[in-house]
Amino acid sequence: MREKLLEILNNVNDGVEYEEETALIDDHLIDSFGLITIVAEIEAEFDVKITPTDMLPENFNSVDAMLQMIERKKA
Repeated sequence: MREKLLEILNNVNDGVEYEEETALIDDHLIDSFGLITIVAEIEAEFDVKITPTDMLPENFNSVDAMLQMIERKKA
């Protein structure tokens, strides 16, 4: 799952070290257009529904945070 998520993220912006970053949203490394693209790709790839209440920086600031959110949504 991690590799697929990294592939999605790198397709949006391959100039970011996603494995090391912990403030992707807070540091503006992902813009609003990129976030919408990431959400759509996560929903399609992992068969989850991300709601407006999930659209919080803490769910998207790092790869681990996104993976944890995906796991919660799949449960």
